[in-house]
Amino acid sequence: MDESIFERPLEDQLCFEVYRAANGFGKMYNRALKDFHLTFPQYLVLLALWDEDNILIKHIGERLGMGIGTLNPILNRLEKQGWITKETSLFDKRATIVTLSEKSVISKRVINLAILSEVNACSLEGIDGLLLMKQLKILNKSMGGIDQNSL
Repeated sequence: MDESIFERPLEDQLCFEVYRAANGFGKMYNRALKDFHLTFPQYLVLLALWDEDNILIKHIGERLGMGIGTLNPILNRLEKQGWITKETSLFDKRATIVTLSEKSVISKRVINLAILSEVNACSLEGIDGLLLMKQLKILNKSMGGIDQNSL
């Protein structure tokens, strides 16, 4: 890699643009999720559970790239708010299974519509979302990040 890329001004640094985009996505999703009293990380947990319900906390953490210390407070808040239930595994008393509540199942479509509305309110014209996602997956994979789906 050419070392001169690190001598560019802040605004021309890839790391800075990725950072700003991540913050922007977080803020956009937080606006959409505000009425549901959900945070962006809580929504990510719900997304994982909407893909596969009744799974071990360990699997949620692996899927999201979150450690148990980060994930447990999120799960506790989701449980307290009635979005999920947690119960000890019958097969391993040390493991906990997380399940979507009826509230989560019923609210999925409304939440997704609120997010779609917020995304549509942003000016994303000229951005090829599928190409960007593919490039980010390549970036994450090369950096040792989460890569659950094949490119």
